[in-house]
Amino acid sequence: MKPLIFAAGISGFGAVALGAFGAHGLSLSPEASAWWDTASLYFLVHSVGALFAGISRMRSAGWAFIIGSLFFAGSLYLMALGGPRILGAITPIGGVSYLVGWALIALNGLRKANADGEGTAQ
Repeated sequence: MKPLIFAAGISGFGAVALGAFGAHGLSLSPEASAWWDTASLYFLVHSVGALFAGISRMRSAGWAFIIGSLFFAGSLYLMALGGPRILGAITPIGGVSYLVGWALIALNGLRKANADGEGTAQ
């Protein structure tokens, strides 16, 4: 089993399920609805990012996306459901984790470009 690809699949499933639940099963205030929508978007995008990272053997980036979703989307979902607003203090931890994942992908691309000679002048 490929744990990251499995986690990305579960993450994508959860993102779609929670997005649909928010769209069709919840009655939220405008503020809570905005939190839910943001959580759903970032959760789904980073589920796909984690899948890409797993397939591309960039496991650290993929796990950064999974961890980021737990903190970022998780805290927004909980606040939308009436959790304490102090949960907003951990949302940036997830955002930083997302940024780390994207930075790792960029660095990997740069490393590969340099190894293939693409980073040198012709």
